Amino acid sequence: MRAEKKYLISEVESHLKKSDYVILANFTKVTVSDTAELRKRLGVEKAEFHVVKNSSFRVAAKAFGLPEVDNVLTGPTAIIVGGKNPAGVAKVLKKFFDEKQKLEVKVGLLEKKVFSAKELAIIADLPPFDTLRSQFLSLLTSNAAAFVRVLDAKVKKEQPAA
Repeated sequence: MRAEKKYLISEVESHLKKSDYVILANFTKVTVSDTAELRKRLGVEKAEFHVVKNSSFRVAAKAFGLPEVDNVLTGPTAIIVGGKNPAGVAKVLKKFFDEKQKLEVKVGLLEKKVFSAKELAIIADLPPFDTLRSQFLSLLTSNAAAFVRVLDAKVKKEQPAA
């Protein structure tokens, strides 16, 4: 293998080491200024946008044990990696696409599972994790409070009148 090819593969591998997810996108219509804007938006989530060669990604992904996505490795490919919040990154990408109609998500790989662009859009529409957590805790406490009220009503009903 040529030295420059080894370098490109090691560069893709270094990007893949940055997170447990990777999102592949087609950036055909994206201009240089759009790319700069997208990188700035992704920076909030500590994510990065990198243009890669399909062959280099294929080899690096295989080395990392990622599922095969050869069917989408056509045309220009960019990868989005980094950060700890893949849902937040999906939100940024979805908002960017809605505004610009330029960046097309091919697939996402999260915890070694393949997610389609539609599935990533669903993830992007979920509320933030803290909101989900507070909604869940609210459900737990409201059910517990209702249960206590039922028990209290039963006890009051059974008490003889004085």
